[in-house]
Amino acid sequence: MNNHDLKRHWHKISARIGLHLANANTLPLLSILGLITGSLVSAAIITLLLIIEAGQTAILSGNHAIAYAHLPLSYRFLLPVMGGLVIGLILHYLNKEDRQLGITHVIERLHYHQAQLPVRNAVIQFITASLSIISGHSVGREGPGVHIGAATGSWFGQWLKLPNHCRRTLVACGVAASIAASFNTPLAGVIFAMEVIMMEYTMVSFAPVILAAVSATSITQAVLGHSALFSVSNINLGSIYELPWILLTGLIIGVLAALFTRSLLFFTHILADHPIWQRTTIAGIIVGICALPVPSIMGVGYDVINEILIGEIGILLLLTITLVKILATTAGIGLGIPGGLIAPTFLIGAAAGGSIGIITGLIMPGELASSPTLFVLIGICAMMGATLHAPLAALIALLELSGNPGVILPGMLAVIGALLVNKEVFGRGSVFIELMRARGLEYKDDPVTQGLQRISVTHIMERSVKTITQKISPEQAARILKSPPVWLLLESDEEISPLLLTADLENYMQGKMDDDEIDLLQIPAQRLRSCAINLQASLHDALKKLDQSDSEALHIQHQTNTNTLTYGILTRDDIKQSYRI
Repeated sequence: MNNHDLKRHWHKISARIGLHLANANTLPLLSILGLITGSLVSAAIITLLLIIEAGQTAILSGNHAIAYAHLPLSYRFLLPVMGGLVIGLILHYLNKEDRQLGITHVIERLHYHQAQLPVRNAVIQFITASLSIISGHSVGREGPGVHIGAATGSWFGQWLKLPNHCRRTLVACGVAASIAASFNTPLAGVIFAMEVIMMEYTMVSFAPVILAAVSATSITQAVLGHSALFSVSNINLGSIYELPWILLTGLIIGVLAALFTRSLLFFTHILADHPIWQRTTIAGIIVGICALPVPSIMGVGYDVINEILIGEIGILLLLTITLVKILATTAGIGLGIPGGLIAPTFLIGAAAGGSIGIITGLIMPGELASSPTLFVLIGICAMMGATLHAPLAALIALLELSGNPGVILPGMLAVIGALLVNKEVFGRGSVFIELMRARGLEYKDDPVTQGLQRISVTHIMERSVKTITQKISPEQAARILKSPPVWLLLESDEEISPLLLTADLENYMQGKMDDDEIDLLQIPAQRLRSCAINLQASLHDALKKLDQSDSEALHIQHQTNTNTLTYGILTRDDIKQSYRI
């Protein structure tokens, strides 16, 4: 069997898989694919983590990121500046489309491009994010991990030629797997994928996404070990009299979340007309200046959070870290440094929460006050939940990272307080949606759109169709009517093809039997304008295609190396009836 035959057979197999997955409730095969996706993503995340660790070890003489504080002042300044310059030069010679990176890019491709994420962007994300973190920029590794995981799921779905709604699920699997592998938090990975990326909860997606998170976590633990990200002792709320302080913590964090988003949007717009290498170099200069007095803002910052948790940092430094970290992170990401913002929100929330915890301990009697550690954890949860508009993901992450269910009750109060302040007082949405809007993109998450995106065109199309030429003989017509299809699609070189019901041909044949040739465009019939759409499309894609092409129907096709196969017909009425629009 030659290569051409292999490709032909693969096209047939992939089309069968797509048709099998057309049913929105089909789970077994999707679950297996989710498991495989999680395994693939774990390999990519492990590689990313090892490269970052190796780079930091080489620069910091074998110590962890805490050693940024022990670098000479000149190194603290020059390291992010040189990193910004190198990253900028790499991005400068790329197309603008190839520079689109991070979680905002994932959400955009998921909702505007049928979950098709270019592999090239993911490779660029891998390289540039590694450089930015190693060079001490104030960014996280989870955002790049999410992009890489989502791109892995998208690539796997495209390779299998899955329907668009199935590819969306594999993207969610990749996101969940990346968070699970990065944080060692499988459940938080699942909730993050649903709440932040998909922005919907559906039972059909849960099984594949959960399996992806489980497989990624298991493989990562087997390779890197099962070490906790944070060292937390068993703590609980001291008394109910602390609840007002917990709420106050949430309200203050809500203000910081709004400040974070506003600052990020400011730096996104400023110098937007300058070359990318100039912007990233300026970002490096800002981070370098910030790192001179406050080296704790450099790098991912988990080591600093552990210091805050055990009470080794005083209140003045905590307040300084809070404000300087906001500046360094928003300037870096806003000016084009590739990296995530989840880890920075952790450190900002930890520093702010730790400050409030110390103040609370000074005001309240000792037997009624909790450890400042509780406020640190609550600050982390509230800052993440308010900034990302993901309160449930933040609470689950808090539970898994701390291993302490006692923090959930105060965490719930704080995260809702922070979210309400950020959203209702300052009018800020999710930071990722705000960044999309800053680029002129509007995200729609209404139930109708979400429902249509979950259903494949093959699920409701009329499969009884025959493609024929415009003019046929009476003998050909008679053969067609022996086992009549529902629809007749006329061959056409134009974008729009005529479509008519076989019943109209049958009515014509009953009264006109002496014609030598039948012109199907001339017989009395109700003809529809039909436009081609790919077998992988969802009903949402189909509705957009109908509007854009000003057509009344769609013929669902699959392109192979040798020919184009028509699988069915879909009309606007079919879509309306399927979802009762």
